[in-house]
Amino acid sequence: MSQNEMTFGSNASFSNMCGVTLMNTPVGRVVAEVMGAKDGVKLVEYTSMIRVDGTNRLDFDYEEITDALGSEFDGSVFEEISSTHYGRMVHLDDRTMLFASPEDAADYIGFDLHAS
Repeated sequence: MSQNEMTFGSNASFSNMCGVTLMNTPVGRVVAEVMGAKDGVKLVEYTSMIRVDGTNRLDFDYEEITDALGSEFDGSVFEEISSTHYGRMVHLDDRTMLFASPEDAADYIGFDLHAS
């Protein structure tokens, strides 16, 4: 594989990664700090955004983030501070999760991927 093929992503193998871009605001920064303390999570900070990348699954637990923020955090706040993501996103009342594998996401929510 040439350097250009690696640089531009022509390797289509499964990465087992998922992630989200957060706005680099006071709320986004706290969310990133909470997530960055978890195993398998990597943060990359830019001027106006913070990348949160994880192996297999990311779990944004609203109660955990609310405690760290000192104010209510829920799905609407998550939507306000996030922009792009990769992986399969599942929104629940108490958390947002990103799965690297679409099959794992479907299994978690009980969705049958196979036609009957």
